[in-house]
Amino acid sequence: MSGHSHWAGIKYKKAALDAKRGKVWSKIARMIIVAAKSGGGDPAANLTLRYAIDKAKAANMPKDTIEKAIKKGTGELEGVSFEEVLYEGYGPSGVAIMVEALTDNRNRTGPEIKRVFEKHGGSLGTTGCVNWMFSKKGLITVNTASVDEEQLLEIALDAGADDMQNTGEVFEITCEPGAFEELKKALTEKEIPTEVAEISMVPQNTVAVNDERTAKRIISLMEAFEDHDDVQNAYANFDIPDEIIARIS
Repeated sequence: MSGHSHWAGIKYKKAALDAKRGKVWSKIARMIIVAAKSGGGDPAANLTLRYAIDKAKAANMPKDTIEKAIKKGTGELEGVSFEEVLYEGYGPSGVAIMVEALTDNRNRTGPEIKRVFEKHGGSLGTTGCVNWMFSKKGLITVNTASVDEEQLLEIALDAGADDMQNTGEVFEITCEPGAFEELKKALTEKEIPTEVAEISMVPQNTVAVNDERTAKRIISLMEAFEDHDDVQNAYANFDIPDEIIARIS
């Protein structure tokens, strides 16, 4: 049984309250630019671009902003060139952390990410130090109050899911990336509301964090990554009990 992606759920709740729309849109625009540059501007033929556009729509990004980002990626409009960089390291209590960034200057971003790790009691590691602890998966969460568990499990397995866990507030469904679209479509057709729906790096095992002070430091570290302009995603393998999350939120 793989570990669950606790940060994905916490991040979703934060995003629902987050008023910093400009920063959210800016990050998604970078994602669209890079996807269009590497795979072309047609979302029907470019799955990565389609995911990015879905994310943009979920964040209520205006249609013309999406179209401009696609054109910057394909070269129809002039734009900044971004490259993908992966940073790996450790947080408090040895929690494994992966940080995906899109940057126009890795000489600036690298030292900044290192400082974020160190400021919050962590350390930047070498390439490959924690990557092996995570698997690329489709990740979908459904609130436990919105659907019957057996019904959801049957629908999910029929649509290609390979695991479903009840983590307390949500059912966390994982699948191979290739099955993600079919799974998401099946849930939509059954009118089952989802909270998180993304291609994610899911930890194979988790580190239990039961100390409130340590939990607060880890969440502060993850929030600092999310607030960094160049960071697209941050993944970690911590597991903090809901009651501690409630107290420190």
